[in-house]
Amino acid sequence: MPDSLITLAGRLITNGIRFRCLRASGKVQKPSAVSIEVTHQCIARCIMCNIWRIPRDTPSLSAQDWLALLSRDLFSDLVELDITGGEPFLRKDLSDLLTSVCELKKSRLASLRSIAVTTNGFLTRRVLEESRKILFEARCADVDLVMVCAMDAVGDVHDGVRNVPGGWRRVDQTIQGLKRLRAEFSNLIIGLKTTVLPITVGQLDAIVRYAKKNDLFTIISPCIITRGRYLNPDRAEDLAFTPEQVQEMTRFFQKQASRWSFHEECLVRYFQTGQMKKACSCGFNYFFIRSHGALFPCPMIDASPGNVAETPVETLLASDAAVRIRRQAGRFPECRHCTEPGLERYSLPCEGWTYLSLLPKMGRKRFLHMHHHMGLDKYFTQGAACFHNSSKPERREDSY
Repeated sequence: MPDSLITLAGRLITNGIRFRCLRASGKVQKPSAVSIEVTHQCIARCIMCNIWRIPRDTPSLSAQDWLALLSRDLFSDLVELDITGGEPFLRKDLSDLLTSVCELKKSRLASLRSIAVTTNGFLTRRVLEESRKILFEARCADVDLVMVCAMDAVGDVHDGVRNVPGGWRRVDQTIQGLKRLRAEFSNLIIGLKTTVLPITVGQLDAIVRYAKKNDLFTIISPCIITRGRYLNPDRAEDLAFTPEQVQEMTRFFQKQASRWSFHEECLVRYFQTGQMKKACSCGFNYFFIRSHGALFPCPMIDASPGNVAETPVETLLASDAAVRIRRQAGRFPECRHCTEPGLERYSLPCEGWTYLSLLPKMGRKRFLHMHHHMGLDKYFTQGAACFHNSSKPERREDSY
């Protein structure tokens, strides 16, 4: 086994021990990943999400609020910043916010490696113009910009899911424009986020073909019913999969040969058993903040220790309420049906042992392919909080 892989294995063992000590005590470490909902406003009226129903006059934190938050010492080990909404590009100051985040890397965010922005891609001109501005500053700061475009089907079915006529054509135009930017900026990574619904199960092969044709990574997972992130418990009956649809999804994920095989295998076991079993570190190295400032150790669990606009974030994370939520991570009833792929990415480096167990199962080559494709190499490079790997592989365009 090469020295770099031995070093990686040693770090994962150490992290596994550290995580279990934290879990037993309920204490928290500095986050390595954070998701912030920069706006709850949205163009789409998606059938699987009720974020757009949040009253428009509900205040959102200002750019200065977000920058002041991220300037705190708590975030000095931050590796990934996830920007979500609503539709982030509805904020006219989004590029100002994210270029300022890149500037913060010089003084406060030394470990930052990537900023991921999830967009429905409908505002093509704004997405492309703002992305170019962000990319200039991100390149100077050695930060990747990961553009994740929501695409649930190819063609009119996507328009029906998002309730936006011509929506698929617009997101396709956005992706083609982003590809042109990618030819200019090597720090731009583009991918698709597909939320599988009963009406889109038959669209999955077309999504994969589109992604391969355009050199995009894919994040494909079934819709989640939650009072937390998506505010959609009223849609549970409408969004329930039939046994036949579950079988079709099982076949789809079994035949996939992507390098995100861990996610696919977790989903197949979930479809077969009805129970999701995977590592979770929500609240320990990751948390989510809503647009108005409410902090959630896990975005899927409707449990918040308070609001960062009212109480220092360090106080919230150390509170008894936060400790109780963290110690239950992975054990809430909602956890048995959590198919959110991003949370497993954040968990694998922190929890350690589950990730290490994949190495002998997959073999060195497949493991390293997955390690790179999932973007987890970011956590094992010089400057990242807990890890170091002296041999960073060359980044590919379809990496996350």
